[in-house]
Amino acid sequence: MISIGNFLFRFRNILFPLCFGLALVGRTPLLPSEWLAFAIGFAIAVSGQILRALTIGLAYIKRGGKKRRIFAKGLVTDGIFAHCRNPLYLGNILIIIGVGIAINSFWFAVGGGIFFIFAYYAIVAAEENFLQEKFGNVYDEYCKDVNRFMPRLHGMASTIRSMKFHWKRLVVKEYGTTFSWFAGLCMIQLLKDRYLASGFHLHSDTGLLWGGLLFLAILLYGVARFLKKSRIIRAD
Repeated sequence: MISIGNFLFRFRNILFPLCFGLALVGRTPLLPSEWLAFAIGFAIAVSGQILRALTIGLAYIKRGGKKRRIFAKGLVTDGIFAHCRNPLYLGNILIIIGVGIAINSFWFAVGGGIFFIFAYYAIVAAEENFLQEKFGNVYDEYCKDVNRFMPRLHGMASTIRSMKFHWKRLVVKEYGTTFSWFAGLCMIQLLKDRYLASGFHLHSDTGLLWGGLLFLAILLYGVARFLKKSRIIRAD
């Protein structure tokens, strides 16, 4: 499992795009109502994004990988990491499952969810092996106090209130991930309605909605990228 995790860690950034292809596999709906599926799924995806935002804004792991290999300069145990050892991965799992439900795709929600859980289980196994070897008893004690995935909600509010939230770091570090899943959601909805359903036209209200949201996402992505590249805002 550790060797699988080391392999998947090298390509973890392309796991999202790979799963989006499952949306075009068949038309098996997850729920009978498209709008109910979207409401539930989008709420789950947003909860995953909020978890990622809190993690990055409070105490971000500055160097989780180096040259596509697992690496850590120090052991981060504060912020959201004081309540969950892998909050970023948990956020990703919630996002992928949420998007799958939102587009009402059985194969995306179930298949993508299972794949992501397996992939991150393997990656976490490899990371834990590295961290245990590097930090020894300190990491062992941390593992005893904090769950691998299930967040400890007790004291979460106090943790958030007690720390400074870095909005600039959030924008610089997270704009790409946020754009990827939200733009992907919009494009899949457009493709699904345009090519996989009958009678849909892009000038319909639904097409205008998803097209408009996609345009807005692209615009905000461009603004965030400009602010980062021009160094108007910096991570720290």
